[in-house]
Amino acid sequence: MKDVFTGLDELDLELLRHLQNDSSISKADLGRQLNLSQPAVHHRVRRLEERGYIRRYVALLDRELLGLDLTCFVQVSVQRHHRDHIVAFEQAIQAIPEVLDCHHMTGEFDFLLRVVVTNRKALETLLVDQLSTLPGVAHLQTSVVLSEVKQITALPLD
Repeated sequence: MKDVFTGLDELDLELLRHLQNDSSISKADLGRQLNLSQPAVHHRVRRLEERGYIRRYVALLDRELLGLDLTCFVQVSVQRHHRDHIVAFEQAIQAIPEVLDCHHMTGEFDFLLRVVVTNRKALETLLVDQLSTLPGVAHLQTSVVLSEVKQITALPLD
């Protein structure tokens, strides 16, 4: 049965659940778990990729083992809410690898950034030398993450 909103059937959703859990799973193993032939799995995966449901495949790395011990959220307020200023900020933020997420928000601030750095000194450099100098930035407010209570990448497909 197809979902009228997404156009996906239950097999598509189950396939996506498996891939979210482990994108390195072989088509043969997927076929065994879903009771589908390997060519049928390949066809479905390719169709999901072509339709944009699967954007890319990634490896999730352990940031602490890589020396990125500090995660922070940075709230950014911009001076003017003119479209050109917003676009300039959004383009500039793309070039900063420490910024993992950037969300344009409503409310007291305009953008919420999730950043990772090695230590306090690296955070200071990021804030003072990079983020505060971006086009149109009026104010930064930073919160340091003490612990990650929940962090998942899988979307709820139920």
